[in-house]
Amino acid sequence: MFPVRQPWLCKALGCYDCCIRCLGAVPYPSLVATLLCFTGMALFCGCGHEALANTEVLVETYFTRNIQDYVILASFIKYFQYVIYGLASFFFLYCILLLAEGFYTTSAVKQTFGEFRSTRCGRCLSLTFIIVTYVLAVIWLAVFAFTAIPVFFFFNMAQTCHTINILAETTPSINQHGWICMDARQYGLLPWNAMPGKACGMTLASICKTKEFFVTYDLYIAAFAGAGIALLALFLYVVATTYNYAVLRFLGRKGLRC
Repeated sequence: MFPVRQPWLCKALGCYDCCIRCLGAVPYPSLVATLLCFTGMALFCGCGHEALANTEVLVETYFTRNIQDYVILASFIKYFQYVIYGLASFFFLYCILLLAEGFYTTSAVKQTFGEFRSTRCGRCLSLTFIIVTYVLAVIWLAVFAFTAIPVFFFFNMAQTCHTINILAETTPSINQHGWICMDARQYGLLPWNAMPGKACGMTLASICKTKEFFVTYDLYIAAFAGAGIALLALFLYVVATTYNYAVLRFLGRKGLRC
C-alpha cells in the first residue's frame, strides 16, 4: 500500500530506525537517578547552607548571652558550609560520570554488538563505580540520619510552643507555664555551662512566632528531603550499575564479545 521505493520515504524510515536505536541506548534509570541526585543535592546544599546561617542567629539572639558559649557552634557552621560547597561540586561531577558510564554500559548490552564493544578495562571501571557508589550510599545514609536532628529539634520546639499557647488560653496566669522550656544544650548546640542555654514560657512562644524560626524550620525540612532524594538516587545508581555489569559478565561467559 505504501510506495516504499520512493527515496523520501526510505529516508524517513531510516531516521525512524536510527531514533529507535538511539532511544534504546539511553540509560533511563541512570538518567532518572541523575535528575534525582541533582534535585536532592540542590535542596540539601542550598537550604542547608541558609538554615545553618539562620540557626547561628537564633542561638546567638535567644539562647546565649556570651559569645564564648557558641563559638564552637559558629566554627562548626562555618566549616560545614565549606563542606557543602565541596559536596555540591563533587556530586555534580560524579553524577555526570555515572550517567556517562550508564550510557556506555547500556549501549554495550544491546544486541548491536558490532558497534558497541565492552573491554575488560570497561568492565573493571563499571565494577569500580559500583563499589564507590555503594560506599557513598552508606555514608550518605549517615548524613541523612544526621540531617534529621535539627528537624527533630525544631519540631519539638514548635510542639512545645503549641502547648504553651494552649495553656495560655486556659490559665489566667502567665507564670504558671513558665516551667515549660526548650534547652538547646540537650541537643549539643551549646555547652552545658552556657547561660541561659534555654528558652522558657512565653519567651519560647514568642520565638516560635518569629519569621526566622519559620524560615529555618522550613529550610531544614527541605534539606532533610533533599538528603533523602539524594540517597534514593544513589541506591538507584547502585541498582542500575550492578544490573548492567551483571549483564556484561553474563554475555562474556556466553562467549559474546560485547
